[in-house]
Amino acid sequence: MKKCLVLFICLFSSSLVQAHHSFSAEFDIEQPIALTGKVTRMQWSNPHGWIYIDVENEDGFVTNWALETSAANNLIRRGWRRDDLPEGTTISVEGFRARNGTATANIRGITLEDGRRLFSGNADELRN
Repeated sequence: MKKCLVLFICLFSSSLVQAHHSFSAEFDIEQPIALTGKVTRMQWSNPHGWIYIDVENEDGFVTNWALETSAANNLIRRGWRRDDLPEGTTISVEGFRARNGTATANIRGITLEDGRRLFSGNADELRN
């Protein structure tokens, strides 16, 4: 019985470790990105939350960006509220682009239309 419990714990904990990823494995610190767009969805989840925004380029083409944040409980501790990002809210985002070239980024923070800033990572990582 004890061996089964130890085996179960080892298997369960290894799947949790695999579920989380290294920042540098997926995102490039040498590719900072600044985007402005309208929120299409906010997904409060762990180990990372996700914000989806529509960003329009100069040609009028709209791309839906997937923006990784820190964990939902970390966002709440940093002052985020579930009602901060209703669909259609315009936000400006600072972060780092995905290495695979997709419309994906890891964000450090956002600026809301009223000028309020919400941080996902460390506040000192944002440009001034």
